[in-house]
Amino acid sequence: MKVLISGGGTGGHVNPALAVANKITGADKNAKVLFIGTKDRIEAKLVPEEGYEIKFVKVRGFQRKLSIKNIDAAIKAVTSVMTAKKYIKAFTPDVAFGTGGFVSWAAIKGAAKLKIPVVIHEQNAYPGVTTRMLSKYAEKICISFEESRKYFDKSLSERIIYTGNPVKTNKFIYSKEEAKKLLGIPTGTFVILSYGGSMGADVLNRYCLGLMERMPQSSGGRFIHATGSIGWEKYKSLADEKGLSVRTDVEICEYIYDMPLKMAAADLVISRAGAITLAELAYLGKVAILIPSPNVTDDHQYKNAKVLQDAGAAVVFREDECDADRLTLAVNELMRDTEKRMSIGKNIRKFASPDADDKLRRVVTEAALRKRNKK
Repeated sequence: MKVLISGGGTGGHVNPALAVANKITGADKNAKVLFIGTKDRIEAKLVPEEGYEIKFVKVRGFQRKLSIKNIDAAIKAVTSVMTAKKYIKAFTPDVAFGTGGFVSWAAIKGAAKLKIPVVIHEQNAYPGVTTRMLSKYAEKICISFEESRKYFDKSLSERIIYTGNPVKTNKFIYSKEEAKKLLGIPTGTFVILSYGGSMGADVLNRYCLGLMERMPQSSGGRFIHATGSIGWEKYKSLADEKGLSVRTDVEICEYIYDMPLKMAAADLVISRAGAITLAELAYLGKVAILIPSPNVTDDHQYKNAKVLQDAGAAVVFREDECDADRLTLAVNELMRDTEKRMSIGKNIRKFASPDADDKLRRVVTEAALRKRNKK
């Protein structure tokens, strides 16, 4: 079987694509996979690291306001499809699988034009522009939130299938008790883990340091916070000034290299609301306070978080509705209210799909087999 895969721009698009590629090649050692991406985005690094070949097209996203850059984007939208079609003709795939990002437009549109069966996957509650545009070409539209169904044309309802978001379940191997023991944290300690991604988020850094400052060392909490690369120097200095660096209940670092261990130990997580982050929180049944990034297309992080909030599966604050005081109140309430934590943990588990990668593999493989059977 030959599988063409495209999705990029962010890890949220690339990692699900790689998860499915690994499932396909794991199930069929003779399967061949070709990725199509862009040279200047994260897929150019992650895909070769996983051992897969990648071809590049030149694309750029459209600006939401009037801009001369949109002329270049329109030209590339056409020429990138032409380039992708050349790669596709040479590779002769049985199926094409797209996980979003504007680069997937070129590959999946090109495959559809060449009569290659298409499967697409949407990670967020509110489908992205590329996913909605490509949906009419897809044999199957895989979604990660049941909420997503209403955003697609009703004529496509029979093509939509819930799979969830792939999670690297093999990296989450610790129980909470084991993780705390390995980290040298007493069992009864309430662990609060906070982070804003590898680069960090200034607002989360500010709010979380404010939270630590307001919570006395006698609170029974243990704080683990990653500032990210951009905020490290600034917030390390600020932590020193506030005396947080010498507190035994506070750990502030640039990046968390043993995230599965720290995540397992956490009683409460404070984070953004990217689709893969939420999938991991759901898989682990973690109680979370989510502060979605407002700087993403279609405000999709808030829409993801709102689905969980409405289901009683997370506490959610918009950035401009939160500050260190409000965050401290929310954390104190959750620390005191065991029943509320249990309810949130139970509800967020309902959003877990631990076999999402295998569900997607089956959908992609079945589409390829249908094509072969028609020959």
